[in-house]
Amino acid sequence: MSQIYLVLRTMSTPSILSERINNLSESATLKMTKLGRELAAKGINVISLSVGEPDFNTPEHVKHAAKQALDDNYTRYSPVPGYPELRKAIVAKLKNENGLDYDISQIVVSTGAKQSLSNTILTLVNPGDEVIIPTPYWVSYSEMVTLAEGKSVFINATIDSDFKITPEELEAAITPKSKLFMFSSPCNPTGSVYTKDELEGLVRVFEKHPDIYIISDEIYEHINFIGKHESIAQFDSIRDRVIVINGFSKAFAMTGWRLGYLAANKEIAAANDKLQGQTTSGTCSIAQRAGIAALEQGLDTVLEMKDAFERRRELVYNLLKDIPGVKTNLPQGAFYFFPDISSFFGKKDPQGNVIKDSADLALYLLNEAHVATVGGDSFGNNNYIRLSYAASDESLKEALRRIKDALGKLK
Repeated sequence: MSQIYLVLRTMSTPSILSERINNLSESATLKMTKLGRELAAKGINVISLSVGEPDFNTPEHVKHAAKQALDDNYTRYSPVPGYPELRKAIVAKLKNENGLDYDISQIVVSTGAKQSLSNTILTLVNPGDEVIIPTPYWVSYSEMVTLAEGKSVFINATIDSDFKITPEELEAAITPKSKLFMFSSPCNPTGSVYTKDELEGLVRVFEKHPDIYIISDEIYEHINFIGKHESIAQFDSIRDRVIVINGFSKAFAMTGWRLGYLAANKEIAAANDKLQGQTTSGTCSIAQRAGIAALEQGLDTVLEMKDAFERRRELVYNLLKDIPGVKTNLPQGAFYFFPDISSFFGKKDPQGNVIKDSADLALYLLNEAHVATVGGDSFGNNNYIRLSYAASDESLKEALRRIKDALGKLK
């Protein structure tokens, strides 16, 4: 009797955790990566196409700068918004590469671009404010809005438009509660890249709505296969309302270094500085010194990596097109494909389980083909899955072979 009472009492006891954390979803990309590692730990050969991480090593000159920083005793607290030398290097990068004029008071260095995104949302969004997000979107966007007690408003884009929205669609999504618009170009998870003309069309809409701010996530800037990167911050009419988010993880293969930054008007930058000062304070001193070297010693290694990704993109594109039932486009940047796999919904696997959605299909591919992918539902579009091609040519060929075989078993 006492055991039954204990079980019933436990079931009825309210959670001790805050609604804030209970309302937050687990990162789908990290979840699939975790499941893949668990299978690998059992001795199963798992090919991971789930993680958004370059498979290249950090450039030698960047690692050398970090070692030198240790020898020079850069081991104490750093300024909350970042070392002045790094912020000056970021200002120079934005000017020289993007034609954008900022001063160091408008730059805040953070523990990864992810923190810059979160900090910006927390400093701008009040409870009930609406944040417009084109889908597909990076998994954490909407969860960050939830954490800030805002409301995500989605604009659905599909493979037929290369996952890009039109000015008319943007206008239709705006309401009196709209506070923020956030997007990435090049995009995670689709690899879509907005041209200058396409951005200008969106800008004309924002010009009519002066109370809406824009987060431009440009972390994949240098993995761009169609030419010069175009930032929405280049348009003077809205420049003061744009928050540019960038970092070192993708271009310089520095994911584990956790180094990102934002560029914004002085009021927003100061607010991010204030919030960061009460949470994490300044980011890792060693990583910051390495970041200076990354920005000041050229883009040769970045361009080499981009060329490798472009070759792999062609490889995966041709392999995906050869799989019956899979619909894909050719991404213009980043290192992802986001193919439409909805033709497999309703089919059964060899054990008789019905594939109901993209999460089911991703789990099936993990268990049957031992290839880790991520269901598109986590990115806002359930008819798709995300495949990262940040892997060797041999791994990609084998992964796509396994996927083709596994999908062929669905009846």
